[in-house]
Amino acid sequence: MSEETRENPLILIADDDPEIRKLLKAHLSLRQCDLIEAEDGAEALETLITSKPDLIILDVMMPELNGWEVCKYVKTHEEYDRTGVIMLTAIGATVNELTSPLYGADDYIDKPFDFNELDFKIRKVLSEKRGDE
Repeated sequence: MSEETRENPLILIADDDPEIRKLLKAHLSLRQCDLIEAEDGAEALETLITSKPDLIILDVMMPELNGWEVCKYVKTHEEYDRTGVIMLTAIGATVNELTSPLYGADDYIDKPFDFNELDFKIRKVLSEKRGDE
């Protein structure tokens, strides 16, 4: 199914911590979205290429490729112009705030995170990428 014919947004959860992925999947499964996951940066990149998700919730510190490398790939390849990236990381609020925009992330949220804030940012980024602004 192409991204143009998707009824629900496809969200890729990329985090090397299985507990974080489980938490996010449990929370987001209550929303109208489809979920896929990756446990390291290389798998995230492979899943991005094969599935073309609408949004990636992306950890920074992962094996293989880090989240910034994956984000940079998304932002430097035109076919992913409509793919949003939210960096979700424990690297520290200041580092996240300063670094995420440099790599083209659409937004960021720090761990531990608040689900209401995450939901708001997901809606905002998806809306911007779909042109609903």
